[in-house]
Amino acid sequence: MNDVIATAFGLAMTTESQMQDTKYRNGFTLAELLIALMVTSIILAAVATLAYAMSSANKISGDTSQKQAQVRFATLRISELIRHSKLILKANDDDLAVWRADDNGDGKINANELVYIEAGQNRDYLRLLEFPSAASGAIPLNGILGGTEKPALVSNYGGRQMVLLPVCSNVQFYPANIDQWSKSVTISFGLSENGVVRQYQIEASLRGWAGNLLDGSGNIVSDDD
Repeated sequence: MNDVIATAFGLAMTTESQMQDTKYRNGFTLAELLIALMVTSIILAAVATLAYAMSSANKISGDTSQKQAQVRFATLRISELIRHSKLILKANDDDLAVWRADDNGDGKINANELVYIEAGQNRDYLRLLEFPSAASGAIPLNGILGGTEKPALVSNYGGRQMVLLPVCSNVQFYPANIDQWSKSVTISFGLSENGVVRQYQIEASLRGWAGNLLDGSGNIVSDDD
């Protein structure tokens, strides 16, 4: 009887020991858990770094593409405007005035034929200003050159603006003494791309110059006979 009890007790102890061994083999030690967490953290950090790098690259590429598109648009618009114009005038330190066409054939600059290329007092943008709704009537050349005509036109007609470059820097017009005799112009400006300021130039020339309408003093004569 005692032998049977001893045998049964031994079998029970052996079974319990085997279960504990199996449970131990199927679990993780603290060291294993720490190693697993460390590896997981490294993988997650690498994935996050890669995602951030890709996002930054896309943002940089997008900013550059947008700025380049603005430069192309400004270049095309200004080049086309000046190419088909009749005179380039330095209205003041902040503006160029362009006699874009003699629409009514009177040989005079009318308000609705005049376009200003504006840089602003801070020289930090480029935009066009014109007055399509202005009444007919010749504008004195000295009023344009002296800068007095633009405020009067804005006051009377408001004007229509087209933004070419909403934000840029150090806009300059060359030559500095642009007048009615000038047949070409260069506009330089800086543009910030991803924190780096790059310099650009727009060069444009008149295809047809209204020199036949100017007298020896550079004033527009009454006719071209």
